[in-house]
Amino acid sequence: MAEIVGLAILNLVVVVGLAPLAEGVVRRIRAIVHSRQGPPLVQPYLDLLKLLGKEDLIPEAGLVWHIGPPLCLGAVLMAALLTPLGPPPPLSFAGDAIVFLYFVVLAGAAIMLGAFASGNPYAYIGASREMMMMFSVEPVMAVALVTAAVKAGSLSFPTMVESYANAGPSVSMAVAGVAFLLALQAQVGKLPFDIPEADQEIMGGPFIERSGPGLALFKLASYAKLLIFGSVLVQVFLPLPRFDLWVANLAINLVAVGVLVVVVGLVNAVNPRLRIDQSMSYFSRIVVFVAIAGLVFASVGA
Repeated sequence: MAEIVGLAILNLVVVVGLAPLAEGVVRRIRAIVHSRQGPPLVQPYLDLLKLLGKEDLIPEAGLVWHIGPPLCLGAVLMAALLTPLGPPPPLSFAGDAIVFLYFVVLAGAAIMLGAFASGNPYAYIGASREMMMMFSVEPVMAVALVTAAVKAGSLSFPTMVESYANAGPSVSMAVAGVAFLLALQAQVGKLPFDIPEADQEIMGGPFIERSGPGLALFKLASYAKLLIFGSVLVQVFLPLPRFDLWVANLAINLVAVGVLVVVVGLVNAVNPRLRIDQSMSYFSRIVVFVAIAGLVFASVGA
């Protein structure tokens, strides 16, 4: 029991503590690519602290408006407790990849519910786009994780990680990993898939009426997704070496996720925003078939 509590604290400290830093890296990369000085790496921490100290303006909305931010962040943190960061996930005994996807979807649903409760037409548009993106991206990630489950013979993240580390590279896992990587950019809301917020078009979309602590919770949840999905990609789909010391495994994971954050930042910096129809067409006509191809390879043992 003490070990589970310790691992849970570790996962939460790593995700909550480093998520704003990852966002700071993405911002700095964009500034460098655009030949700007840009904000300091710690700017996301300062933004969150400032928002936590501001007044939370509340429109004429019901209970849904108030529970949206804590529900979103809570769902993301529950997903973090199921995520392999090097050491085994603390709640792996209570949930698997299906439960992980459930909490990811719940976080998106909390954003949509809060947007619909705001009464703002721009929030309605953003929530509708969020829903369409979920319908496009979640199946890709689900098929990719099912591919890993077929190879490992289990939906448990620790079993997936150990199985791939022992078995070595395979065609199916490489293809599924590519599909997961292509979906990750949309899942974390970075260009060219920041369509639900689209500041230049709908002025923040679901968050247009948000301010203060509520907006801070939504932003922290968004920052944390990059570390969570990055760790899943690195741990499940890359045959990284495994050591007996959990500290070594954690360090390797953070280095690999750091490289992934740089890649996400570069893609974010050099791409324009897609239209929602272009994005849905991209995922439904291309990426989902890449994920299905990985599943087909896994079913034949490749």
